[in-house]
Amino acid sequence: MAGVSKCLKYSMFIFNFLFWLCGCIILGVSIWLRVSKDAKEEFQLNQTSGIYSAVDLLIAVGSIIMVLGFLGCCGAMRESRCMLLLFFIGLFLILALQVTAGILGAVYKPKIEKEINSTLTKYIPLKAQSEDFIKFFDTFQQENKCCGLVNGHLDWGDQPSKSCYCTDPQPTDLCVTTSGKTLYKKTCEAVILDYIKNHMVIIIGIAFGLAVIEIIGLAFSMTLYCQIQSK
Repeated sequence: MAGVSKCLKYSMFIFNFLFWLCGCIILGVSIWLRVSKDAKEEFQLNQTSGIYSAVDLLIAVGSIIMVLGFLGCCGAMRESRCMLLLFFIGLFLILALQVTAGILGAVYKPKIEKEINSTLTKYIPLKAQSEDFIKFFDTFQQENKCCGLVNGHLDWGDQPSKSCYCTDPQPTDLCVTTSGKTLYKKTCEAVILDYIKNHMVIIIGIAFGLAVIEIIGLAFSMTLYCQIQSK
């Protein structure tokens, strides 16, 4: 009977060690963002920002990657079919979820934009929000030269925030004059949607790269599993 390939065995170990290490980094950074006071001040995190949901998701992702990496490493070194099979199933499920998410994202893209609009609308009127949120949003408006979330300066009520005022010395297509006030014309919702669209290629590229790595991991684990079985 053929033995287990040492090259494949150690390649599988190295692959999963790096996989596990990535999980540790993701988990460590996300926990730091969640609990560190310095991180909250640095990144202006607060309970109303909605960023905590993304951080919680990263904690879950990091934990799953760590567990899978551990199973892959131990399965390879101990030549455990059970661990390798669990690793294969877990990685396959992640790959299936990625593909499903990609398909759903393409199919329901208009609905996603509608959901973003619906979420942003919840923060109107802006003046009714917390001081932390207003401070954060003022900075966002200044940096991106936008005003309001969905309805422009009307989202602020009768008196727009100072960050809505156009600071360009000459009138430009970025500004609009209303009631004697020169304000930024573009809404911050448009800025957010543009950002998502512009970075979609990067997101797709990362997802594709991860899918390739996952397929390699699946191939390694199943090949090693079969070799151990036939040993």
